[in-house]
Amino acid sequence: MSGTSGTSGGTYLGMPAFPEAAHDAVRDTTLRGNLRHATHTIRAKRAHAVAEVSDWAELREAGKRIKDHTLRHLDRYLVQVEETVTAAGGTVHWAADAEEANRIVAGLVRETGESEVVKVKSMATQEIGLNEALEAEGIRAYETDLAELIVQLGKDRPSHILVPAIHRNRGEIREIFAREMSEWGRPAPEGLTDSPAELAEAARLHLREKFLRAKVGISGANFVVAETGTLVVVESEGNGRMCLTLPETLISVVGIEKIVPTWRDLEVFLQTLPRSSTAERMNPYTSMWTGTSDSDRADGPRTFHLVLLDNGRTDTLADEVGRQALRCIRCSACLNVCPVYERAGGHAYGSVYPGPIGAILSPQLRGTGSEIDASLPYASSLCGACYEVCPVAIDIPEVLVHLRERVAQGGTATREGAKVVLRPAKGHAAERAAMRAARWAFGRPGALRAGQRLASRTRRLHPRTLPGPGRAWSESRDLPPVPAEPFRDWWRRTDGGEDGAK
Repeated sequence: MSGTSGTSGGTYLGMPAFPEAAHDAVRDTTLRGNLRHATHTIRAKRAHAVAEVSDWAELREAGKRIKDHTLRHLDRYLVQVEETVTAAGGTVHWAADAEEANRIVAGLVRETGESEVVKVKSMATQEIGLNEALEAEGIRAYETDLAELIVQLGKDRPSHILVPAIHRNRGEIREIFAREMSEWGRPAPEGLTDSPAELAEAARLHLREKFLRAKVGISGANFVVAETGTLVVVESEGNGRMCLTLPETLISVVGIEKIVPTWRDLEVFLQTLPRSSTAERMNPYTSMWTGTSDSDRADGPRTFHLVLLDNGRTDTLADEVGRQALRCIRCSACLNVCPVYERAGGHAYGSVYPGPIGAILSPQLRGTGSEIDASLPYASSLCGACYEVCPVAIDIPEVLVHLRERVAQGGTATREGAKVVLRPAKGHAAERAAMRAARWAFGRPGALRAGQRLASRTRRLHPRTLPGPGRAWSESRDLPPVPAEPFRDWWRRTDGGEDGAK
Protein backbone atom coordinates (compact mmCIF):
# COMPACT_ATOMS: atom_id res chain seq x y z
CA MET A 1 0.00 0.00 0.00
CA SER A 2 1.05 3.56 -0.44
CA GLY A 3 -0.31 7.05 -0.56
CA THR A 4 -0.04 10.66 0.47
CA SER A 5 -1.32 12.49 3.49
CA GLY A 6 -4.58 14.32 3.91
CA THR A 7 -5.57 17.85 4.69
CA SER A 8 -4.39 18.33 8.25
CA GLY A 9 -1.24 16.32 7.89
CA GLY A 10 -0.49 17.48 4.37
CA THR A 11 0.52 20.72 2.76
CA TYR A 12 -1.77 23.47 1.55
CA LEU A 13 -1.47 26.15 -1.07
CA GLY A 14 0.60 29.04 0.22
CA MET A 15 2.18 27.17 3.14
CA PRO A 16 5.58 28.82 3.70
CA ALA A 17 8.81 26.85 3.63
CA PHE A 18 10.49 26.26 6.97
CA PRO A 19 12.98 29.18 6.74
CA GLU A 20 10.20 31.69 6.13
CA ALA A 21 7.93 30.28 8.85
CA ALA A 22 10.79 30.05 11.33
CA HIS A 23 11.84 33.63 10.52
CA ASP A 24 8.50 34.84 11.85
CA ALA A 25 8.36 32.41 14.77
CA VAL A 26 11.70 33.37 16.30
CA ARG A 27 10.47 36.95 16.63
CA ASP A 28 7.52 35.90 18.76
CA THR A 29 8.92 36.45 22.25
CA THR A 30 5.91 34.89 24.00
CA LEU A 31 6.20 31.74 21.91
CA ARG A 32 9.92 31.45 22.55
CA GLY A 33 9.42 31.93 26.27
CA ASN A 34 6.73 29.24 26.42
CA LEU A 35 8.85 26.80 24.44
CA ARG A 36 12.04 27.48 26.36
CA HIS A 37 10.39 26.93 29.73
CA ALA A 38 8.54 23.78 28.68
CA THR A 39 11.31 22.04 26.77
CA HIS A 40 13.95 22.73 29.42
CA THR A 41 11.67 21.41 32.15
CA ILE A 42 10.81 18.21 30.28
CA ARG A 43 14.43 17.73 29.22
CA ALA A 44 15.73 17.90 32.78
CA LYS A 45 13.08 15.53 34.12
CA ARG A 46 13.74 13.03 31.34
CA ALA A 47 17.48 13.02 31.98
CA HIS A 48 16.84 12.24 35.66
CA ALA A 49 14.37 9.45 34.85
CA VAL A 50 16.71 7.81 32.33
CA ALA A 51 19.67 8.02 34.71
CA GLU A 52 17.78 5.78 37.14
CA VAL A 53 17.97 2.85 34.70
CA SER A 54 21.33 1.10 34.76
CA ASP A 55 20.71 -0.82 31.51
CA TRP A 56 19.29 2.07 29.46
CA ALA A 57 21.82 1.56 26.64
CA GLU A 58 20.84 -2.12 26.42
CA LEU A 59 17.13 -1.27 26.38
CA ARG A 60 17.76 1.28 23.64
CA GLU A 61 19.61 -1.27 21.52
CA ALA A 62 16.90 -3.87 22.15
CA GLY A 63 14.20 -1.43 21.01
CA LYS A 64 16.17 -0.66 17.87
CA ARG A 65 16.59 -4.36 17.02
CA ILE A 66 12.96 -5.21 17.68
CA LYS A 67 11.79 -2.41 15.42
CA ASP A 68 14.26 -3.27 12.66
CA HIS A 69 13.28 -6.94 12.78
CA THR A 70 9.58 -6.06 12.61
CA LEU A 71 10.06 -3.70 9.67
CA ARG A 72 12.07 -6.33 7.76
CA HIS A 73 9.24 -8.85 8.21
CA LEU A 74 6.33 -6.41 8.25
CA ASP A 75 4.40 -8.31 5.59
CA ARG A 76 4.25 -11.40 7.80
CA TYR A 77 3.34 -9.51 10.97
CA LEU A 78 0.59 -7.53 9.25
CA VAL A 79 -1.08 -10.75 8.17
CA GLN A 80 -0.71 -12.10 11.69
CA VAL A 81 -2.33 -8.96 13.14
CA GLU A 82 -5.30 -9.35 10.82
CA GLU A 83 -5.69 -12.98 11.85
CA THR A 84 -5.44 -12.40 15.60
CA VAL A 85 -7.65 -9.30 15.68
CA THR A 86 -10.30 -11.06 13.61
CA ALA A 87 -10.14 -14.16 15.81
CA ALA A 88 -10.74 -11.95 18.86
CA GLY A 89 -13.91 -10.48 17.36
CA GLY A 90 -12.57 -7.36 15.69
CA THR A 91 -12.73 -6.28 12.06
CA VAL A 92 -9.64 -5.18 10.15
CA HIS A 93 -9.68 -2.60 7.37
CA TRP A 94 -6.75 -1.66 5.11
CA ALA A 95 -6.26 1.98 4.12
CA ALA A 96 -3.73 2.83 1.42
CA ASP A 97 -3.88 6.56 2.04
CA ALA A 98 -5.58 9.31 4.02
CA GLU A 99 -8.58 9.55 1.73
CA GLU A 100 -9.36 5.85 2.04
CA ALA A 101 -8.86 5.85 5.82
CA ASN A 102 -11.19 8.82 6.25
CA ARG A 103 -13.80 7.22 4.02
CA ILE A 104 -13.67 3.99 6.02
CA VAL A 105 -13.97 5.71 9.40
CA ALA A 106 -16.78 8.03 8.29
CA GLY A 107 -18.69 5.07 6.88
CA LEU A 108 -18.32 3.09 10.09
CA VAL A 109 -19.58 6.01 12.18
CA ARG A 110 -22.56 6.54 9.85
CA GLU A 111 -23.47 2.85 10.22
CA THR A 112 -23.96 3.39 13.95
CA GLY A 113 -26.39 6.23 13.34
CA GLU A 114 -24.36 8.55 15.56
CA SER A 115 -23.33 12.11 14.69
CA GLU A 116 -20.58 12.62 17.27
CA VAL A 117 -17.51 10.74 18.50
CA VAL A 118 -15.00 11.09 21.33
CA LYS A 119 -11.32 10.77 20.48
CA VAL A 120 -8.17 9.65 22.19
CA LYS A 121 -5.07 11.66 21.30
CA SER A 122 -3.84 10.21 18.00
CA MET A 123 -1.08 11.38 15.67
CA ALA A 124 -2.34 9.10 12.90
CA THR A 125 -5.80 10.71 12.83
CA GLN A 126 -4.20 14.15 12.79
CA GLU A 127 -1.94 13.05 9.95
CA ILE A 128 -4.90 12.12 7.76
CA GLY A 129 -7.09 15.08 8.76
CA LEU A 130 -9.81 12.86 10.19
CA ASN A 131 -11.60 15.54 12.21
CA GLU A 132 -12.05 17.69 9.12
CA ALA A 133 -13.21 14.71 7.08
CA LEU A 134 -15.79 13.76 9.71
CA GLU A 135 -17.02 17.33 9.94
CA ALA A 136 -17.61 17.32 6.18
CA GLU A 137 -19.85 14.29 6.73
CA GLY A 138 -21.81 15.99 9.50
CA ILE A 139 -20.03 14.16 12.32
CA ARG A 140 -18.51 16.12 15.18
CA ALA A 141 -15.32 14.79 16.74
CA TYR A 142 -14.47 15.83 20.31
CA GLU A 143 -10.83 15.73 21.39
CA THR A 144 -10.55 14.58 25.00
CA ASP A 145 -6.83 14.94 25.72
CA LEU A 146 -6.38 18.20 27.64
CA ALA A 147 -3.78 19.65 25.27
CA GLU A 148 -5.72 18.52 22.19
CA LEU A 149 -8.85 20.06 23.68
CA ILE A 150 -7.01 23.37 24.04
CA VAL A 151 -5.89 23.18 20.42
CA GLN A 152 -9.37 22.28 19.18
CA LEU A 153 -11.18 24.97 21.16
CA GLY A 154 -8.60 27.54 20.09
CA LYS A 155 -9.02 26.61 16.40
CA ASP A 156 -5.28 26.04 16.48
CA ARG A 157 -2.81 23.45 15.25
CA PRO A 158 -0.69 21.11 17.39
CA SER A 159 2.93 22.18 17.79
CA HIS A 160 4.41 19.25 19.72
CA ILE A 161 4.00 15.48 19.53
CA LEU A 162 3.50 14.93 23.25
CA VAL A 163 2.25 18.36 24.36
CA PRO A 164 0.29 19.75 21.38
CA ALA A 165 -0.46 23.06 23.18
CA ILE A 166 3.10 23.64 24.36
CA HIS A 167 3.07 27.03 22.64
CA ARG A 168 0.23 28.26 24.91
CA ASN A 169 0.64 29.62 28.43
CA ARG A 170 -1.91 29.45 31.25
CA GLY A 171 -3.35 32.89 30.57
CA GLU A 172 -4.00 32.05 26.93
CA ILE A 173 -5.63 28.75 27.90
CA ARG A 174 -7.97 30.46 30.36
CA GLU A 175 -9.08 32.89 27.66
CA ILE A 176 -9.73 30.04 25.21
CA PHE A 177 -11.79 28.08 27.74
CA ALA A 178 -13.83 31.11 28.77
CA ARG A 179 -14.51 32.11 25.17
CA GLU A 180 -15.03 28.79 23.39
CA MET A 181 -16.22 26.06 25.75
CA SER A 182 -19.87 27.09 25.55
CA GLU A 183 -19.84 26.57 21.77
CA TRP A 184 -18.76 22.93 22.23
CA GLY A 185 -20.78 21.92 25.28
CA ARG A 186 -20.64 22.78 28.95
CA PRO A 187 -19.30 26.35 29.39
CA ALA A 188 -16.33 27.24 31.55
CA PRO A 189 -17.13 28.08 35.19
CA GLU A 190 -17.74 31.70 36.06
CA GLY A 191 -14.67 33.48 37.38
CA LEU A 192 -12.25 30.91 35.92
CA THR A 193 -8.63 31.79 36.70
CA ASP A 194 -5.41 30.55 35.12
CA SER A 195 -4.68 28.21 38.04
CA PRO A 196 -3.69 24.78 36.60
CA ALA A 197 -6.08 23.05 39.01
CA GLU A 198 -9.02 25.23 37.92
CA LEU A 199 -8.22 24.81 34.24
CA ALA A 200 -8.00 21.02 34.62
CA GLU A 201 -11.30 20.96 36.55
CA ALA A 202 -13.01 23.03 33.86
CA ALA A 203 -11.83 20.56 31.21
CA ARG A 204 -12.94 17.59 33.33
CA LEU A 205 -16.44 18.96 33.78
CA HIS A 206 -16.68 19.89 30.10
CA LEU A 207 -15.63 16.42 28.95
CA ARG A 208 -17.55 14.35 31.50
CA GLU A 209 -20.89 14.72 29.74
CA LYS A 210 -19.31 13.75 26.42
CA PHE A 211 -17.80 10.57 27.87
CA LEU A 212 -21.10 9.50 29.40
CA ARG A 213 -23.20 9.92 26.26
CA ALA A 214 -20.69 8.85 23.60
CA LYS A 215 -21.56 5.73 21.62
CA VAL A 216 -18.50 5.82 19.34
CA GLY A 217 -14.86 6.24 20.28
CA ILE A 218 -11.90 6.78 17.98
CA SER A 219 -8.30 6.09 18.93
CA GLY A 220 -4.89 5.35 17.60
CA ALA A 221 -2.49 2.95 19.31
CA ASN A 222 1.03 3.16 20.62
CA PHE A 223 1.60 -0.52 19.87
CA VAL A 224 -0.14 -3.53 18.35
CA VAL A 225 0.98 -6.95 19.60
CA ALA A 226 0.91 -9.30 16.63
CA GLU A 227 0.81 -12.60 18.54
CA THR A 228 -2.50 -11.77 20.27
CA GLY A 229 -4.01 -8.88 18.30
CA THR A 230 -3.81 -6.65 21.39
CA LEU A 231 -3.74 -2.86 21.03
CA VAL A 232 -2.03 -0.64 23.59
CA VAL A 233 -2.60 3.02 24.45
CA VAL A 234 -0.47 4.75 27.08
CA GLU A 235 -1.51 8.11 28.54
CA SER A 236 -1.36 10.26 31.64
CA GLU A 237 -4.85 11.74 32.10
CA GLY A 238 -7.37 8.89 32.02
CA ASN A 239 -9.34 10.34 29.12
CA GLY A 240 -8.08 7.56 26.90
CA ARG A 241 -9.36 4.93 29.32
CA MET A 242 -12.81 6.57 29.20
CA CYS A 243 -12.85 6.64 25.38
CA LEU A 244 -11.68 3.04 25.11
CA THR A 245 -14.09 1.48 27.62
CA LEU A 246 -17.35 3.45 27.62
CA PRO A 247 -18.43 3.66 23.92
CA GLU A 248 -20.16 0.68 22.33
CA THR A 249 -18.14 1.04 19.11
CA LEU A 250 -14.38 1.64 18.98
CA ILE A 251 -12.50 2.52 15.79
CA SER A 252 -8.69 2.55 15.96
CA VAL A 253 -6.60 4.09 13.18
CA VAL A 254 -3.05 2.75 13.44
CA GLY A 255 0.03 3.15 11.27
CA ILE A 256 1.37 -0.16 10.04
CA GLU A 257 4.74 0.52 11.69
CA LYS A 258 3.23 0.33 15.21
CA ILE A 259 3.37 -3.47 15.31
CA VAL A 260 5.55 -5.39 17.75
CA PRO A 261 5.77 -9.17 17.39
CA THR A 262 5.28 -10.38 20.98
CA TRP A 263 4.37 -9.38 24.54
CA ARG A 264 8.01 -9.83 25.46
CA ASP A 265 8.93 -7.17 22.91
CA LEU A 266 6.29 -4.83 24.32
CA GLU A 267 7.98 -4.99 27.72
CA VAL A 268 11.01 -3.14 26.34
CA PHE A 269 8.98 -0.19 25.07
CA LEU A 270 6.86 0.09 28.21
CA GLN A 271 10.11 0.93 29.98
CA THR A 272 11.63 3.32 27.43
CA LEU A 273 8.56 5.22 26.21
CA PRO A 274 7.32 6.77 29.48
CA ARG A 275 10.80 7.80 30.60
CA SER A 276 11.58 9.35 27.23
CA SER A 277 8.26 11.15 26.83
CA THR A 278 6.79 12.20 30.19
CA ALA A 279 9.85 11.38 32.34
CA GLU A 280 7.75 8.88 34.31
CA ARG A 281 8.80 5.40 35.40
CA MET A 282 5.55 4.11 33.94
CA ASN A 283 2.49 5.68 32.40
CA PRO A 284 -0.37 6.36 34.83
CA TYR A 285 -2.78 4.71 32.38
CA THR A 286 -1.78 1.79 30.19
CA SER A 287 -4.88 0.46 28.41
CA MET A 288 -4.83 -2.80 26.48
CA TRP A 289 -7.68 -4.46 24.63
CA THR A 290 -8.03 -7.54 22.49
CA GLY A 291 -11.09 -7.75 20.26
CA THR A 292 -14.51 -7.05 21.74
CA SER A 293 -16.49 -7.46 24.93
CA ASP A 294 -19.44 -9.86 24.76
CA SER A 295 -20.97 -8.92 28.10
CA ASP A 296 -23.06 -5.89 29.05
CA ARG A 297 -21.30 -5.77 32.39
CA ALA A 298 -17.76 -5.93 31.03
CA ASP A 299 -15.69 -2.92 30.04
CA GLY A 300 -14.78 -2.40 26.42
CA PRO A 301 -16.50 -2.05 23.06
CA ARG A 302 -19.10 -4.43 21.67
CA THR A 303 -17.83 -3.64 18.17
CA PHE A 304 -14.18 -3.01 17.33
CA HIS A 305 -12.66 -1.89 14.02
CA LEU A 306 -8.94 -1.62 13.32
CA VAL A 307 -7.93 0.56 10.36
CA LEU A 308 -4.35 -0.22 9.34
CA LEU A 309 -2.91 2.90 7.70
CA ASP A 310 -0.13 3.03 5.12
CA ASN A 311 -0.17 6.62 3.81
CA GLY A 312 3.41 6.58 2.51
CA ARG A 313 4.89 4.14 5.01
CA THR A 314 5.73 1.40 2.51
CA ASP A 315 7.41 4.02 0.33
CA THR A 316 9.50 4.98 3.35
CA LEU A 317 10.22 1.33 4.06
CA ALA A 318 11.76 0.98 0.60
CA ASP A 319 14.48 3.51 1.49
CA GLU A 320 17.34 1.67 3.18
CA VAL A 321 18.58 4.80 4.96
CA GLY A 322 15.30 6.61 5.57
CA ARG A 323 13.32 3.62 6.81
CA GLN A 324 14.78 3.95 10.31
CA ALA A 325 12.35 6.84 10.83
CA LEU A 326 9.63 4.16 11.08
CA ARG A 327 11.18 2.97 14.34
CA CYS A 328 9.80 6.12 16.00
CA ILE A 329 7.62 5.48 19.06
CA ARG A 330 6.44 9.13 19.21
CA CYS A 331 8.12 9.94 22.53
CA SER A 332 9.08 13.50 21.42
CA ALA A 333 12.43 13.41 23.26
CA CYS A 334 14.15 14.72 20.12
CA LEU A 335 11.96 17.85 20.10
CA ASN A 336 12.83 18.72 23.67
CA VAL A 337 16.59 18.80 23.03
CA CYS A 338 16.55 20.36 19.57
CA PRO A 339 17.86 23.96 19.50
CA VAL A 340 16.00 24.61 16.25
CA TYR A 341 12.63 23.42 17.54
CA GLU A 342 13.08 25.36 20.78
CA ARG A 343 13.41 28.61 18.87
CA ALA A 344 11.11 28.06 15.90
CA GLY A 345 8.29 26.05 17.47
CA GLY A 346 6.27 23.26 15.91
CA HIS A 347 4.05 25.21 13.51
CA ALA A 348 7.03 26.21 11.37
CA TYR A 349 7.41 22.57 10.26
CA GLY A 350 4.05 22.58 8.49
CA SER A 351 3.24 19.06 9.72
CA VAL A 352 1.66 17.24 12.64
CA TYR A 353 5.14 15.75 13.09
CA PRO A 354 7.36 18.69 14.08
CA GLY A 355 10.93 18.80 15.28
CA PRO A 356 13.79 16.51 14.21
CA ILE A 357 11.61 13.44 13.68
CA GLY A 358 9.18 15.48 11.59
CA ALA A 359 12.05 16.81 9.49
CA ILE A 360 12.81 13.25 8.34
CA LEU A 361 9.37 11.63 8.53
CA SER A 362 7.16 14.17 6.77
CA PRO A 363 9.32 14.46 3.60
CA GLN A 364 9.25 10.69 3.30
CA LEU A 365 5.53 10.19 3.92
CA ARG A 366 4.55 13.14 1.71
CA GLY A 367 7.48 13.33 -0.69
CA THR A 368 9.72 16.33 -1.30
CA GLY A 369 7.72 17.87 -4.13
CA SER A 370 6.38 20.83 -2.16
CA GLU A 371 8.45 23.79 -1.00
CA ILE A 372 7.78 23.06 2.67
CA ASP A 373 8.76 19.38 2.43
CA ALA A 374 11.89 20.18 0.42
CA SER A 375 12.95 22.62 3.15
CA LEU A 376 12.43 20.33 6.16
CA PRO A 377 15.67 18.29 5.85
CA TYR A 378 17.52 21.61 6.28
CA ALA A 379 15.67 22.47 9.52
CA SER A 380 18.53 21.23 11.65
CA SER A 381 21.97 22.19 12.87
CA LEU A 382 23.05 18.50 12.71
CA CYS A 383 24.24 18.76 16.32
CA GLY A 384 23.24 15.15 16.96
CA ALA A 385 21.41 15.76 20.25
CA CYS A 386 18.29 14.12 18.79
CA TYR A 387 20.17 10.88 18.10
CA GLU A 388 21.62 10.82 21.61
CA VAL A 389 18.20 10.88 23.30
CA CYS A 390 16.24 8.69 20.86
CA PRO A 391 15.11 5.54 22.72
CA VAL A 392 15.23 3.49 19.50
CA ALA A 393 18.50 4.98 18.22
CA ILE A 394 17.21 6.65 15.04
CA ASP A 395 20.22 8.36 13.48
CA ILE A 396 18.28 11.48 12.55
CA PRO A 397 21.34 13.44 11.33
CA GLU A 398 22.20 10.61 8.92
CA VAL A 399 18.69 10.65 7.46
CA LEU A 400 18.68 14.45 7.26
CA VAL A 401 21.87 14.44 5.17
CA HIS A 402 20.44 11.63 3.04
CA LEU A 403 17.28 13.63 2.36
CA ARG A 404 19.26 16.80 1.67
CA GLU A 405 21.06 14.92 -1.07
CA ARG A 406 17.72 13.82 -2.49
CA VAL A 407 16.42 17.40 -2.49
CA ALA A 408 19.55 18.98 -3.97
CA GLN A 409 20.57 16.25 -6.39
CA GLY A 410 17.35 14.42 -7.18
CA GLY A 411 17.61 10.72 -7.92
CA THR A 412 15.52 7.61 -7.50
CA ALA A 413 12.85 7.20 -4.82
CA THR A 414 9.70 5.17 -4.26
CA ARG A 415 6.40 7.02 -4.50
CA GLU A 416 3.04 5.28 -4.38
CA GLY A 417 4.77 1.92 -4.66
CA ALA A 418 6.67 2.70 -7.87
CA LYS A 419 10.26 3.70 -8.52
CA VAL A 420 10.45 7.27 -9.79
CA VAL A 421 13.28 9.63 -10.69
CA LEU A 422 13.07 12.88 -8.76
CA ARG A 423 14.30 16.12 -10.25
CA PRO A 424 16.45 18.40 -8.08
CA ALA A 425 14.44 20.96 -6.13
CA LYS A 426 14.60 24.59 -7.16
CA GLY A 427 17.03 26.89 -5.41
CA HIS A 428 19.90 24.42 -4.98
CA ALA A 429 21.96 25.18 -8.09
CA ALA A 430 24.73 26.89 -6.08
CA GLU A 431 24.85 23.96 -3.66
CA ARG A 432 25.17 21.47 -6.50
CA ALA A 433 27.90 23.55 -8.10
CA ALA A 434 29.81 23.73 -4.81
CA MET A 435 29.57 19.97 -4.34
CA ARG A 436 30.77 19.33 -7.90
CA ALA A 437 33.73 21.66 -7.31
CA ALA A 438 34.56 19.90 -4.05
CA ARG A 439 34.39 16.50 -5.72
CA TRP A 440 36.72 17.69 -8.46
CA ALA A 441 39.21 19.13 -5.95
CA PHE A 442 39.20 16.15 -3.60
CA GLY A 443 39.82 13.86 -6.54
CA ARG A 444 43.00 15.83 -7.49
CA PRO A 445 45.44 16.07 -4.54
CA GLY A 446 47.71 18.49 -6.35
CA ALA A 447 44.92 20.96 -7.03
CA LEU A 448 43.66 20.61 -3.46
CA ARG A 449 47.13 21.30 -2.04
CA ALA A 450 47.56 24.38 -4.26
CA GLY A 451 44.15 25.69 -3.25
CA GLN A 452 44.91 25.25 0.44
CA ARG A 453 48.20 27.10 0.15
CA LEU A 454 46.59 29.93 -1.79
CA ALA A 455 43.84 30.23 0.84
CA SER A 456 46.41 30.41 3.66
CA ARG A 457 48.56 33.03 1.95
CA THR A 458 45.58 35.27 1.17
CA ARG A 459 43.72 34.77 4.44
CA ARG A 460 44.04 38.40 5.51
CA LEU A 461 42.09 39.42 2.42
CA HIS A 462 39.19 37.09 3.09
CA PRO A 463 35.80 38.76 3.76
CA ARG A 464 33.96 38.18 7.03
CA THR A 465 30.77 37.28 5.19
CA LEU A 466 30.19 35.34 2.01
CA PRO A 467 28.99 37.10 -1.13
CA GLY A 468 26.03 36.18 -3.31
CA PRO A 469 24.07 33.02 -2.40
CA GLY A 470 26.35 32.43 0.61
CA ARG A 471 25.29 35.68 2.28
CA ALA A 472 22.27 34.10 3.99
CA TRP A 473 24.47 31.38 5.48
CA SER A 474 27.07 33.76 6.90
CA GLU A 475 24.53 36.23 8.28
CA SER A 476 24.04 33.97 11.30
CA ARG A 477 27.44 32.26 11.38
CA ASP A 478 31.08 33.27 11.71
CA LEU A 479 33.29 32.10 8.89
CA PRO A 480 36.00 29.85 10.33
CA PRO A 481 39.45 31.48 10.12
CA VAL A 482 41.87 29.97 7.61
CA PRO A 483 45.07 28.74 9.35
CA ALA A 484 48.41 30.27 8.42
CA GLU A 485 49.63 26.90 7.18
CA PRO A 486 47.74 24.00 5.56
CA PHE A 487 47.60 20.83 7.64
CA ARG A 488 49.47 18.83 5.02
CA ASP A 489 52.37 21.31 5.02
CA TRP A 490 52.46 21.30 8.82
CA TRP A 491 52.50 17.51 8.86
CA ARG A 492 55.35 17.33 6.39
CA ARG A 493 57.32 20.06 8.19
CA THR A 494 56.99 18.53 11.64
CA ASP A 495 57.23 14.91 10.55
CA GLY A 496 53.71 14.26 11.75
CA GLY A 497 54.11 16.28 14.92
CA GLU A 498 57.24 14.45 16.05
CA ASP A 499 59.43 17.58 15.93
CA GLY A 500 57.08 19.40 18.27
CA ALA A 501 57.01 16.45 20.69
CA LYS A 502 60.79 16.55 21.01
